[in-house]
Amino acid sequence: MKFLPADFYLKIYYEYYVGKKLDLENPIEFNQKIQWLKAYYRPPILTQLVDKYEVRKYVEEVVGAKYLNELIKVYDRSSAVNFDELPEQFVIKAVHGYHFNLIVEDKSKLNRTKARFLFKKWMSKNQYSRGGQEWAYKNVKPRLIAEKYLSEMGKAAINDYKFFCFSGSPTFVQVDLDRTTGHVRSYYSSDWQKLDFATIGIKPFSGELEKPKNYDEMLEVATKLAGKFPFVRVDLYNIDGAILFGEMTFYPTDGRMDFIPDSYNTTIGNYMTLPKVPDGQKYITDI
Repeated sequence: MKFLPADFYLKIYYEYYVGKKLDLENPIEFNQKIQWLKAYYRPPILTQLVDKYEVRKYVEEVVGAKYLNELIKVYDRSSAVNFDELPEQFVIKAVHGYHFNLIVEDKSKLNRTKARFLFKKWMSKNQYSRGGQEWAYKNVKPRLIAEKYLSEMGKAAINDYKFFCFSGSPTFVQVDLDRTTGHVRSYYSSDWQKLDFATIGIKPFSGELEKPKNYDEMLEVATKLAGKFPFVRVDLYNIDGAILFGEMTFYPTDGRMDFIPDSYNTTIGNYMTLPKVPDGQKYITDI
């Protein structure tokens, strides 16, 4: 079977989902530049950084192991998960994608058959490098990891801080609240001033959020992890004053969820300076 070249496929894919033309020769908006990164930005380290297990080594080296949640077990096969060996509360994630999470607050109430079916489904294929051409996931080995259940995981009020970093600088932070019930979202500048844009499809939070007391430390962690990448989103949790790493992503929402008002798609796109593909090469392979 002959496949379409990634850049050609992305133009069709982007227009189908977003309803806008994609000019990879001159991308302007944020999500258009995300598509460009999919097509042409391919440093091998990206494969490690999107892998929820392998990224732990990077986090430990750059900012320290204290920012990592406790790892209980790593599984190469879904059938290897032994629930009897796990504590009464735990979380199981697939390392090669997002939204592949099983949060277990009470093991006695877990439907193990359903959970095993879910794990098998997660492990069956690496879909993100296919559907959306998210190159960084292409060579990630599908695995499952079990992590410590965090005390606030079952609460609707847990906040997820997602730092949008451009050329190593956290420019603004997306805060997601009530992920398990009535998901709402708010945006703040790096100096914690509320911003007046939103994401299509996600209800904006109407109130004001209190800045975390150790917010400066969160900025420092995000800055160090962001390195020299033209763009990366660094996700952190702040639970009872403890900062914990969530994940790093180079293609938020697959680069197909626009901001509103529409003008902000260009405003945020202007924050990103795309590197130049070296002469004679198809892709960028160096940071």
